[in-house]
Amino acid sequence: MLVRLTMICNGATAATRRGSFPLDEPLEPRSLTRAKAMRGTLRHADRAWTAPALRARQIAEALSLEAAVEPLLADQDHGSWAGKSFEDVQAEQPGDIAAWLADPDAAPHGGESLADVARRASGLMEKLMAEPGHTIAMTHASVIRTAIVHVLGAPLAACWKIDIEPLSITDFRSDGRRWVLRACGVTSPKAAKPLLR
Repeated sequence: MLVRLTMICNGATAATRRGSFPLDEPLEPRSLTRAKAMRGTLRHADRAWTAPALRARQIAEALSLEAAVEPLLADQDHGSWAGKSFEDVQAEQPGDIAAWLADPDAAPHGGESLADVARRASGLMEKLMAEPGHTIAMTHASVIRTAIVHVLGAPLAACWKIDIEPLSITDFRSDGRRWVLRACGVTSPKAAKPLLR
């Protein structure tokens, strides 16, 4: 039984372009254009899921995918930091930022810890283990990073060493018993041939 999961990272927004913790805001126009250029380059999927955030749903729409909202794909909740720049939060709350970066269980910002996101991502992958076929999921960098470290059996601190580019594609495969990372960071909106065969 082959199970395949293709995760597409949402595109940039005004907040993320400024280096701010994300808000639930629309994609910037350039990201929408790039997503539309990817239309038709993805292999057929048996199902499509999207995170609840507007930017993830816009990617699904731009790709002409009828995607069901899957709460497990939600971005990390940044609580009171949402919309603020990393530099501003670091200046105002240096101890909280340091704790958040050092301890995967820390959520001093009143939101969600990295460990919480990892539990959701691993729960999603366990759920998919029993779903033969190909799933395309529009989600966020935090979810993709935690899915990668889950599959690799790496410590959660490794998430901070993984750069997930907007609109990049990360592909996983499973034989129904275990997951493997097949490709990470694949992007080619100008590709003439379908991606990830």
